[in-house]
Amino acid sequence: MVIVDLDRHALVGLVNGRTHAAIEQELELWGEEVLSQITEVSIDLSGNYRSLIQKRFPNAEIVADRFHVSRLINDTLNQARVTAKKALKEMDDETERTRLEEILKNSKYALLKPEKNLTDKQSKKLEAVKEAFPLLAQMHQQKEDFKQLFDHHRDWTTGTFALMDWMKEAETTFKDNMGTLRNWFSEITAYFETRTTSGVVEGINNRLKLIKRMGYGFRNFDNFRLRCLMCWHLDID
Repeated sequence: MVIVDLDRHALVGLVNGRTHAAIEQELELWGEEVLSQITEVSIDLSGNYRSLIQKRFPNAEIVADRFHVSRLINDTLNQARVTAKKALKEMDDETERTRLEEILKNSKYALLKPEKNLTDKQSKKLEAVKEAFPLLAQMHQQKEDFKQLFDHHRDWTTGTFALMDWMKEAETTFKDNMGTLRNWFSEITAYFETRTTSGVVEGINNRLKLIKRMGYGFRNFDNFRLRCLMCWHLDID
């Protein structure tokens, strides 16, 4: 799905595939005049579409979607939780192992949800995990700090320096993410200025999945495309 809001008029392309060729074929239908007027493009960190965007949107700034960036951090924190759980199996003290396993049990959402959104039960679980597992406590705080710097910084300079400070502090704990953050640094920090995200598109994607489930599948792409365009009352010519 390719969506662009241009002068409050939505341009929508339902593309049969994620390849560069399929997306570029759809964009060609929009015409160079339209594409040259687009000033921002929000993307996730997969597919390496930067070269395609630079080619087809000559005047657009590329912005990495902050929620996909945060997902990288959450995934690494969750992997640390899984690793800690597996490490407990090597403990000789059965009583201590059982105690720690109980603390980690059902702790995923307590660690990954924004702390301000936790239920009372989840907050208690989080405190128990942080007390028993210092590394998870450190990573959880860094995860919260990462979210906060995107929430609060609204200019490129302060946001960029805040992200650099965070990366320096988390270089050991989130080392697997550092390469991606450095590779996408320009696109990530562009968010501090534009505040652009792919949130609307993610909502539409969820609705597309619902349409597929309700249709019990479609025999061909054209039928699926027609159903989707009708759902949003768009031109089906």
